[in-house]
Amino acid sequence: MNSSVAAPPEKMMFQLSLRRRGISDRGVLQAMEAVPRDRFVDPIHRPNAWRDTALPIPCGQTLSQPFVIAYMTEQLRIEPGHRVLEIGTGSGYHAAVLSRLARDVVSVERFRTLADRARARLRELNYGNVEVVLADGFALPDGQGTFDRILVTVATPELPQSLLDLLDPGGVLIAPVGPANGRQTLIRVQRKDDELIRRPLVDVRFVGALPGIAREL
Repeated sequence: MNSSVAAPPEKMMFQLSLRRRGISDRGVLQAMEAVPRDRFVDPIHRPNAWRDTALPIPCGQTLSQPFVIAYMTEQLRIEPGHRVLEIGTGSGYHAAVLSRLARDVVSVERFRTLADRARARLRELNYGNVEVVLADGFALPDGQGTFDRILVTVATPELPQSLLDLLDPGGVLIAPVGPANGRQTLIRVQRKDDELIRRPLVDVRFVGALPGIAREL
């Protein structure tokens, strides 16, 4: 993997901030440290890449703050043999983090610009176990199969049944649920036998999900 160009003190503070806010999973911390966040934003935003703040990316979307990414990833409890589905590729940064923990990652993006840029960036940085798919994340093309873990990075008014149906036995789904411009709650769903066990985690704020594939971007 290519290493980050950030000064060592910035990366040290980055890790310290995550630990202070309660991130304790060693694998998640190592993945967050290893993935060069500054390579996933435009040059103008790179001076702030290692700060615990959200950053703008094209198509009116955002790269979530590191703590939120680390927290969601930690709550997934990914194991090395897992196959992970991510809804909302964005810059590709979170997919890269997931790829260091899982066997394979399928990341779905509705904006062609973001999908193309993320695919090229992930290829350049040698994240070979990530597949970026241009599609509506709540209406995936046939043949994608099922997943051990599903991560939704856009807010939805309710948990989409289309994704719950893709969850393997014992699998975990995490998604922000609530209105696009209001209070959202991060929900963790685990499939146990024929039962779906839902647990609210924390309040969050994500951009709202939109249907279909974007026509122009």
